[in-house]
Amino acid sequence: MADIFKRLQENMGPLGHYHKEAHGYFTFPKLEGEISNRMVFRGKKLLIWSLNNYLGLANLPEVRKADADSAKEYGLALPMGARMMSGNSDNHELLEKNLAEFVHKEDCFLLNYGYQGVVSIIDALVGRHDVIVYDAEAHACIIDGVRLHAGKRFVYSHNDIESLEKQLGHAQKVIEQTGGGILVITEGVFGMSGNQGKLKEIVDLKKKFEFRLLVDDAHGFGTMGKTGAGTGEQQGVQNGIDLYFSTFAKSIALIGAFVAGEKPVIDYLRYNMRSQIFAKSLPMPIVVSALKRLELLKNEPQHKEKLWTIVNALQKGLVNAGFNIGTTTTPVTPVILNGTVEEATYLTLDLRENFNIFCSIVVYPVVPKGVILLRLIPTAAHTLEDVEETIAAFTEVQKRLKAGKYAGKSQIAQVADL
Repeated sequence: MADIFKRLQENMGPLGHYHKEAHGYFTFPKLEGEISNRMVFRGKKLLIWSLNNYLGLANLPEVRKADADSAKEYGLALPMGARMMSGNSDNHELLEKNLAEFVHKEDCFLLNYGYQGVVSIIDALVGRHDVIVYDAEAHACIIDGVRLHAGKRFVYSHNDIESLEKQLGHAQKVIEQTGGGILVITEGVFGMSGNQGKLKEIVDLKKKFEFRLLVDDAHGFGTMGKTGAGTGEQQGVQNGIDLYFSTFAKSIALIGAFVAGEKPVIDYLRYNMRSQIFAKSLPMPIVVSALKRLELLKNEPQHKEKLWTIVNALQKGLVNAGFNIGTTTTPVTPVILNGTVEEATYLTLDLRENFNIFCSIVVYPVVPKGVILLRLIPTAAHTLEDVEETIAAFTEVQKRLKAGKYAGKSQIAQVADL
């Protein structure tokens, strides 16, 4: 008989395998000080490109005041209990109303967390006779939600409408036998590549197939579309999205999430999402703070305009400097390099220790072997000087990579020894 704990210690998993070497630096790093474009990492102030604070709202004086005032007035315990039992309030309902109006949907339901929320939405929506069709590069929360599904599921190649149509054909055959329905799931903005989901083309397929569409627009809410209502607004198909989901964690710099759609469907989710029925309600200070952030998102477009000034300068500058940023059409900015995991490790060390730049690094198995992906998240808190500094640093680092300077620790004595 095997000891479960012993097995876990012997196999820490693909990320945990490196925990002794990586913890505190590459994984679970501590960024200290005020949330800003520059924060302290291991005692040094670095230029930070890894915070999902797209609109720069996190530390605005009026936002900090709303946070402090609401915490002082309500405390963190109120309301006490789950929404369905004893945790509802006028503020919760007002936030739902305002969010629904903002994303042009009939109704909205607040969720405690984004990841948990998506998993639970999928679990509540589909039964064993239904079929799920989803994008191959969907976020982990979607994948985990799909895993809970007792019925059939089909995956289509990333953003490949021909592949989606083929899988919808398979799904159609299944539901003709089971009498179920079809749920298509994709993202508005894919968080690694920055690609927009092909929402317009997907919605057009409703003319040929009968299905419902769930869109996770975590990176699109607040950043995409004329008013910031998201990728559906950007592509002119917001009405074709049956369920629109987003988190507060990206554009409005807060905990929480929401799902919006037709009132009967949202009412169904209110009474059937287990993650919400059996969990404490969002604390009042968070709800009141979200109302303030949403007000700024609606009434102060300069934050989104500043974000896009930085995005355009960064992406244009990187391309002009010869970098491959893929096919992003959103603020998410991947810089794609060629190199090994070892080279990625020392490249990152060099960026942080010698160029004072902190960004997220992605390597195999998340991306193919031989690929190093540096993901930059521009925000309205960044400056054009930050952009210039970063492009200059990346240019030098790429030269060192191509020259083999990161091929072995002994060859890069200039990099701090951890």
